[in-house]
Amino acid sequence: MSLLHVLSAMTVDGFSLWTMLFICAGVFLASFMDAIAGGGGIISVPTYLMAFSGHPTYFALGTNKLSACIGTVFSTGRFIRRGYVDWALFAPAAVLSLLGSVGGTWLQHRTPDAVLKYLLLAVLPVVAVVTLRGRSWPDEAGDMDPRLRRAVVWASAGLIGMYDGYYGPGTGTFLMLLFVRAARLDTRSAAGGTKVINLASNLGSAAAAVAAGYVYMGVGLISAAAAVAGHYLGAGLAIRGGGRLVRPAVVIVLLLLTVKVGSELLAAV
Repeated sequence: MSLLHVLSAMTVDGFSLWTMLFICAGVFLASFMDAIAGGGGIISVPTYLMAFSGHPTYFALGTNKLSACIGTVFSTGRFIRRGYVDWALFAPAAVLSLLGSVGGTWLQHRTPDAVLKYLLLAVLPVVAVVTLRGRSWPDEAGDMDPRLRRAVVWASAGLIGMYDGYYGPGTGTFLMLLFVRAARLDTRSAAGGTKVINLASNLGSAAAAVAAGYVYMGVGLISAAAAVAGHYLGAGLAIRGGGRLVRPAVVIVLLLLTVKVGSELLAAV
């Protein structure tokens, strides 16, 4: 038997080598994008959904959380080492995000699978537009009453953490927008806080998904290596060059997903 046949016969959690390569490629690109501009979920979630065709949507979302959680540890650590995290402001926010994500994941597991697919078709294009449109971030924090800033940051963390647990794509982008526009933070502080809060919500939702049995552990751990590589390389590349690669990839993935999920929903009618 040739080496190609041996490799083709290999499976991880029942998925072929070629499916695993497809997942790892999508997760790498998603993590690369996430390290550059955020919003990696608009690539990783559709990647898992296409790879897990015929399986409940909960498995795609749960396995995505496992690999995303491990990959996010590395970019979060970079911001912490550089001193960009205000712990007095963001430690309570991280706790609220974790609790919100557990609640969101609990709710997700009680939502009919068809409803999740309809939500996917509605939400992902909106998230893509918000994530990819041009924007500028401030270098200096704006004037704001500290108590009001804490209220905005903590409320945002709880609500977006719940969204992250329930669905996920665009979490980092939404947090950045709220922290910069509503809480009037500077870009570095907002980004550092976003990483810590996103990591907390990923931990909460991944733990809830594992406890519920909606994670393919082998697939998630192998694709996590691709997530780590994507975060590492994305952080070291110029944002301008990365953007040229990311934007067309997002458009292609969303178009493919729309065709796939739309055809499945029509066939079920």
